[in-house]
Amino acid sequence: QVQLVESGGGLVQAGGSLRLSCAASGSIFNRNVMAWYRQAPGKQRELVARITSGGRTDYADSAKGRFTISRDSTKNTIYLQITGLKPEDTAVYCCALSSITYYYPPSKYDYWGQGTQVTVSS
Repeated sequence: QVQLVESGGGLVQAGGSLRLSCAASGSIFNRNVMAWYRQAPGKQRELVARITSGGRTDYADSAKGRFTISRDSTKNTIYLQITGLKPEDTAVYCCALSSITYYYPPSKYDYWGQGTQVTVSS
């Protein structure tokens, strides 16, 4: 069983920065792709960024240049650094882990955290 717990969200003004964290419990953390998703009320969930066990990263077009995903295997934690926050970044940000190991990128994520709220005021 894998459990993911996010933290680091909050209320910030436009132009500010946040670093989100996702702590994973379980033995498969280093072997799987992990990702950050976000979802605003009334909108579909969207992929923000993903990272492999080897450190490969990919970003949504909307996240390039302002979002940085990283992974610390010694702490079983991934991070999402966000700079230049915009009101449209307001959403619940969730950490996810995929059990798929035989192709990339994975088509689904099997484990999800509860999410951390990011609210950006103008």
